Amino acid sequence: MRINPNYKLREIAGEVIIVNQGQADVNLTRIISLNASARLLYERLSDKKFTLQDAAGVLVDAYRIDAVQALRDATVWADKLVQCGVIDAE
Repeated sequence: MRINPNYKLREIAGEVIIVNQGQADVNLTRIISLNASARLLYERLSDKKFTLQDAAGVLVDAYRIDAVQALRDATVWADKLVQCGVIDAE
C-alpha cells in the first residue's frame, strides 16, 4: 500500500483534514477528517510503501495496545482511505 502523494494534511479550524492537491475541480463538499491516531498513521506512513502489519506496528508503538487490536484498527483505517482513493492498495 502507499498513500497517494497528491493528498496532503491540513489543519483548518482545529480539525485535521486531507485535501487532494493534485486534481483540478476537486469536490470540496467531501472532507476527510482524521482523529489523532489516523493522523499519526498518515504521517508515519506517508512517502513509503507499507503493509497493514507496518500500520499496526505504529499503533502498538504509540499506544501500547495489543497487536490484534492494532491490526484491526489499522485495517479499518486503511480500508476507509482506500475507499476514498487516498491509499493505493497496489
